Amino acid sequence: MRTVGLFEAKQKLSELVERAASGEKVGITRRGKLAAYIVAARPEVDVRAVFEDIEKIRKRARPKQGLTSRKMIEEGRM
Repeated sequence: MRTVGLFEAKQKLSELVERAASGEKVGITRRGKLAAYIVAARPEVDVRAVFEDIEKIRKRARPKQGLTSRKMIEEGRM
């Protein structure tokens, strides 16, 4: 992790943001004490797509007609 003072961070903000975007964690100090970090933003998650994927998996995992929990346990599925 690279650490820079607040004054330097103001002067080199674009460079520091680029470094953070590429995965480097940059610490910012104020009066010699760590005050903040610049890190890459997390990618946004499409929650609706996640739930759609879960629903697809759930539908594929439904047991066949007549298949009981007991039979699944005996077959080693549970």
